[in-house]
Amino acid sequence: MLALPRPVGAACARNLAVNEVRTEFMTWADDDDLLPPFSLSSRLHHLKNTGLGWVAGYSADLFPDGSTRVWRCPTPPGRHEPGQVWTYWPSPHHTIPIGPTTILAPTRLWSAIGGMGGLVQGEDYLALKITSLAPGELLPQVVYHYRKHDAQLTRQPDYDNLEDQARVFAWRSGNDLASALALQPGTGR
Repeated sequence: MLALPRPVGAACARNLAVNEVRTEFMTWADDDDLLPPFSLSSRLHHLKNTGLGWVAGYSADLFPDGSTRVWRCPTPPGRHEPGQVWTYWPSPHHTIPIGPTTILAPTRLWSAIGGMGGLVQGEDYLALKITSLAPGELLPQVVYHYRKHDAQLTRQPDYDNLEDQARVFAWRSGNDLASALALQPGTGR
């Protein structure tokens, strides 16, 4: 746990926490969500055995009665080259291409993308930029349970006021990074 002298918001807290990470790989989860028992081990095993730069999976909404509903993102399961995931997010108003909280990657890549940016909400959308830095794979298994409840941020009355702006920023930022990297000589892209 990282103690901070004042409230700083989710994006800043996550970014400052990266300073404290002493492991080669990392992922993150909101404090009210759950990871299935196999979630970390299966992704880490896959990441280490393939040499890929990231591994993600499906998420499932977890309802108060204990039932779940799997969310299958627009990105198809399988291997994806750097920048390819962005092709499954054609505009900020479409569904995000992969659940950001499902990504497990080397800590150095999380740092390289600038962490979670500084958005007041939707900061996790910026985590998708990691898919532009290295090849990765989407596993067709649930690795994250997104707990649905009345107190979650996305259910608050003023949530939609900033959602469009957060999505536009994240979408543009990720597309700009993918485009900039594609222009680099010697990248093979």
